[in-house]
Amino acid sequence: MTKARDLANIISGGFTESDIPNLSASKITSGSIDTARLGNIDLTNLSASNLTSGSIPDARVPASAVSQHATSFDDNKIVNDISTLAIRQASNENKSAYNTNSMYVDVFQDGTGIASNTNAPRNASEFVATTYTTIGEFSNDSNTVALYHFNNSLADSSSNGANLTNHNSSYATFETSDKKFGTHSLKMHGNSNMAVYTGSLSDNDSAVTAPSTGAFTLEMWIKYIGRSGTDRIAMLDNRNSDTPPFTSGGTPYLSFGFNDNYLNVYGRHGSDHNWDVPNTATGSTYTTSAFQHHAIERDGSGNLHYYIDGVFKGEQSGWGQSLFTEYRRLVFGQRTGTTSESYNGFIDEVRYSNIERYGGSNFTPNQVTASSATGNFISNAITAPSSVSKMGAIITYQDNAGTNTLNTDIVLQLSADNGSNFTTATLTAMPDFASGIKMAKVNDLSVTAGTQLKYKISFANQASGSKEARIRGVSLQY
Repeated sequence: MTKARDLANIISGGFTESDIPNLSASKITSGSIDTARLGNIDLTNLSASNLTSGSIPDARVPASAVSQHATSFDDNKIVNDISTLAIRQASNENKSAYNTNSMYVDVFQDGTGIASNTNAPRNASEFVATTYTTIGEFSNDSNTVALYHFNNSLADSSSNGANLTNHNSSYATFETSDKKFGTHSLKMHGNSNMAVYTGSLSDNDSAVTAPSTGAFTLEMWIKYIGRSGTDRIAMLDNRNSDTPPFTSGGTPYLSFGFNDNYLNVYGRHGSDHNWDVPNTATGSTYTTSAFQHHAIERDGSGNLHYYIDGVFKGEQSGWGQSLFTEYRRLVFGQRTGTTSESYNGFIDEVRYSNIERYGGSNFTPNQVTASSATGNFISNAITAPSSVSKMGAIITYQDNAGTNTLNTDIVLQLSADNGSNFTTATLTAMPDFASGIKMAKVNDLSVTAGTQLKYKISFANQASGSKEARIRGVSLQY
């Protein structure tokens, strides 16, 4: 009777959940059942293969069922192309470091984007490397006759042993707080009873021909404390007495100092010569605010040249005669032949050479090449708009010498927590950015999450002339 009743209910369309409690979903092979006929029947185990039409509520479809059939989109190519264009635009417009909402770009037009470096300063030619030019102490080469660093000593650092003698240590002292290089400078106190001087240069170096008719260069760094009237900073002289005025009479054979506010070169070679160096370019006045590089040289034709901070100030002819033939001294701080015209200021780094070093052209004083096998530099922190856990970057670089291996000779690290944790990237080479300028990239590098983003680039195995990497640009992606 029960089966007959159930059958009757099915025929009449009034069956309920209790009428078919154990109906398997696999039995439903065709047709459709509307909601009214299902009542509260739960089809949680209904096979997806049997759903050939209609729609399913979101709650009935798990996320994995959607993601496994979705095609992922890789935007790295677009990001890398935009980053490359950003570096090119910044290079073309000579832009300082800047950032957008999702990118930071620096082509080292200046150093504002660099927080710190170790043996890898930014070069004025707009790159970062461990082989670079810098301002340092005078070099000692085969043309150096006398060299003084004044690091608490009056010793000659050349091979000629032309050490200086201090006439009065109360008025010519060593200074530690106001110097250009090294540990000390020589402070001249502006007193008439002072001078430091060499013995005869010809006694120490038979190759010294400059004081007669050859070329020479006398250069040094000076900084005034104060002055009035006329002073003499340095001289090529015939000093033959250790008692002021340090000579039996006469005037220095070549000296320079300031007369009022004008630089004056004075000398005697048969007749007196007086040259007020032209007040051109940045001026020929003295300063008390910083050390200045002064250089006076004579070429092989008897022309004198004068420079201040590497700027050519002028030329005067007619100095081809012998400047001195007897004692060949260097004297600093006091004019010989008189107890007046003393210098009140600092002297640091003096070099006297038997060649014309600068040839009447502007130059960078004390520019030397420095090189380190290793080094690194770190960017300023860039603030991201929200927490970042993945970063990318493109770098442009130059093999100035040798071939640098990515991830060995050039290593990139990224951080999102202000440098507390750096993650090392694996750089991949890209097509060249320009002739001689290479590119490398990293995308989606997992980093410790944060909002303060930095990069660090390290160098290894560098050597001047054989392996020199120059980083030209960085584009950081976040």
